[in-house]
Amino acid sequence: MTRPLDGITVVALEHAIAAPFCTRQLADLGARVIKVERPGVGDFARSYDHRIRGELCSHFAWTNRSKESLTLDLKQPEAREALLKLLDGADVLVQNLAPGAAARMGFDHASLSARNPRLIVCDISGYGEDGPYREQKAYDLLIQSEAGLLSVTGTPEDPSKTGNSIADIAAGMYAFTSIMAALLLRGRTGVGSRIDVSMLEALTEWMGFPLYYAFDGAEPPARTGASHASIYPYGPFKAGDGGVVMLGLQNEREWKVFCEQVLGDPALATDARFASNPLRNENRAILRALIEEAFATLDSAQVLERLDKVGIARAKMNTMAELWAHPQLAARDAWAQVGSPAGPIPALRPPGRSSAFDARMDPIPRLGEHTDSILGELGLSAADIDRMRQAAVI
Repeated sequence: MTRPLDGITVVALEHAIAAPFCTRQLADLGARVIKVERPGVGDFARSYDHRIRGELCSHFAWTNRSKESLTLDLKQPEAREALLKLLDGADVLVQNLAPGAAARMGFDHASLSARNPRLIVCDISGYGEDGPYREQKAYDLLIQSEAGLLSVTGTPEDPSKTGNSIADIAAGMYAFTSIMAALLLRGRTGVGSRIDVSMLEALTEWMGFPLYYAFDGAEPPARTGASHASIYPYGPFKAGDGGVVMLGLQNEREWKVFCEQVLGDPALATDARFASNPLRNENRAILRALIEEAFATLDSAQVLERLDKVGIARAKMNTMAELWAHPQLAARDAWAQVGSPAGPIPALRPPGRSSAFDARMDPIPRLGEHTDSILGELGLSAADIDRMRQAAVI
């Protein structure tokens, strides 16, 4: 079986989420990903928590399967020289160190391309290589704030961040797709290129709807909790048993059917207060009370049954335990097993399925697990490696 990135070597100076999420996807497609970590410490995401069997961090498990771990103390010249040798034969360097750190050590595109013109260098940072914010440190919550996500997320009283690292994920996705494009371009030109990914720009792209909704000084979308900011009824509603049903109406036909066959109130469909989506949105508090009054006579299962019968979109508000056991994921064989320092654990197969190949699903590495073998490939002897370990270079 041939995977799209078989034979591609990626070196990663990475930590936390954005770069590791990018490089894990490259590994899924067959790339060899060599993760360079600090001796004795490693990627600081290794110690965010120990939620998996008391040993393995949840963030790290998610973003680091199918990689090799090489420990190098890049403050030492011998370690930097080893990394340069490694990059001489690499296809891609991905880094999200502190702003300017990689360049100060000589691992910028201008310096590296002189040695290896085919090398693609992807720099991921909070704000990009230039501009007044270029030196600012950036973490996911800070970028969610700068990109305006918090201003449109949460309840009217309280802004809220997302429950996952959405700014890191956005940056990681754009880094991944940009690297794939750079590999295609190199196939035509024979030379590498530099990619500059900004977390702020990545998340701003994902803010397109609220940005244009508030175009030219218009009022931005209101914070509406789990409800949609501009479509109604769309969101959570309580049933008589205390359960919560998520539903989403998309058009006037569905609104009419919803009133007639779910709420049992045909007159509501022509009520002047609710005659269009903008009016329903404007009068959502009144409409919510009417919907939940009708739902109060039904339990959650009955509400879902009525919605299913007329083809109105609905969902359960699943917990993490329910997501692990989701029958649709099980039916599609969405979970694989991968090795880890905490033993075998389930891992979601990459969402894009191909008829041509299976995604790579190899173990999550222990810190420094592959140091000796990688340095051996670079021509260092066992005695050299032992000496470097004694000197804390690795």
